[in-house]
Amino acid sequence: MLYRNVAKPFFFKMDPEKAHHMVIGGLHTAGSLPGGSSLLQSMYGVSETPDLAVDLFGLHFPTPVGLAAGLDKNAAAVEGFSSIGFGFMEVGTVTPKGQPGNDQPRLFRLPPDEALLNRMGFNNEGAEAMAQKLSRLKSRSIPVAVNIGKNKVTPNEEAYNDYLECIRKLYPYGDFFVVNISSPNTPDLRNLQYGSELSSLIAHIMNEMQQQARIHGESKHILVKIAPDVSNEELEMMIDALSASGISGIIATNTTIGRDGLTHPNKKETGGISGRPLRARSTEVVSRVYKQTGGRLPIIGSGGIFTAEDAYEKIRAGASLVEIYTALIYEGPEVNRRLHAGLRELLRRDGLSHISEAVGADHR
Repeated sequence: MLYRNVAKPFFFKMDPEKAHHMVIGGLHTAGSLPGGSSLLQSMYGVSETPDLAVDLFGLHFPTPVGLAAGLDKNAAAVEGFSSIGFGFMEVGTVTPKGQPGNDQPRLFRLPPDEALLNRMGFNNEGAEAMAQKLSRLKSRSIPVAVNIGKNKVTPNEEAYNDYLECIRKLYPYGDFFVVNISSPNTPDLRNLQYGSELSSLIAHIMNEMQQQARIHGESKHILVKIAPDVSNEELEMMIDALSASGISGIIATNTTIGRDGLTHPNKKETGGISGRPLRARSTEVVSRVYKQTGGRLPIIGSGGIFTAEDAYEKIRAGASLVEIYTALIYEGPEVNRRLHAGLRELLRRDGLSHISEAVGADHR
């Protein structure tokens, strides 16, 4: 209630990007102060329960609900976000060299649609700056995934070099990695999702991951984040290529360029939509990936999750983990406790003892 009645009205009167920076700054400060993380944990933390804890990718996730990429682009507030009930988080998208991103304004709220629209354009400080921040973390209570992308000025035929450079600089610091080839806000990026470009890119990345594993004596997993705005035929070909590539999983999905059903005037702005309007399509993509792979390729479901029922829908469709982003903006950090309690109740309703039993249940 504190967020809904006090913080949200304050933030929603501000420019969205300024509010974003204020939240990141506040969580950074709180997480770095003595006792700050403990205070956040007492206010918003989620106690781990055996029925919702997940072991996947060689990692332990205290809850199946994580924070999607895009909020903490520079790994500035990892300790803060780790203390408000998430089971894991993504940082980034990070590119080899820092870049300013697209011109402002580039972030818009659509309140009646419970959506956000962004055209940020991978604004970030660069891989070296992120490596320094992650190296300074004293400890981490949840897995941290590094979401990697290419610089705007890098042509697609050379894009693999950007991904490889990110991996080389950040391999020691990420618990797992996510390849972002699906943002709609970097020109031609989504073309990397198809055909020989996709196969070639992933082959380069897998070779580099294996080389880094030899150097550091530790293997780490890599996932690919895909777009919702593809035909079912295109999706089928993407899944085939990714399944054969050796990657560890898929994140479904990134933001959408679709505008169906939106009512707020900001829908006319260019960019990707996250939040409630994305829920159904992202769940459909999760379901199609699970069905086509026979459940053999783990999925993180992302898009439009506001309630426990939304999260459970994606899990039953085939997601082993889920992520939120827009719900945190609209509902505040209290959302994690509601999701956790709601998921436990839904498991009891269905007579299940562990969340893994619900994964893909709609296909059985």
